[in-house]
Amino acid sequence: MVGQFPGVHPRAHLVVHLRGRRTEIGTHQVIVRLVDPNGGTLLEQNGMMEVNEPPAGVTELDAPLVLIFDVPLSVPGEYAFVVVVDEEEVARVPFAASAPVAPTGGTIH
Repeated sequence: MVGQFPGVHPRAHLVVHLRGRRTEIGTHQVIVRLVDPNGGTLLEQNGMMEVNEPPAGVTELDAPLVLIFDVPLSVPGEYAFVVVVDEEEVARVPFAASAPVAPTGGTIH
């Protein structure tokens, strides 16, 4: 929730756990986008991730990412963080943004 729109959710954390196989050793492009309710991109972070040869016997590779954003929220609705690896969407983390409902007239007893 935010007090009003447009607003900002400060210091929001997104934790991504990427898992791969030995066959995916090498350099990979990783993009994290914040999309608004209309599908427009509000934020985009991108970079390269290097996956090195794991020790003998290890078949799965793990790579945690922790991202911290000041999330701009222009309108109420459903937003999403979209994670793209090598131009393929691998995860979508939706969340809803809303403002507090103002109390209606009346008396509280």
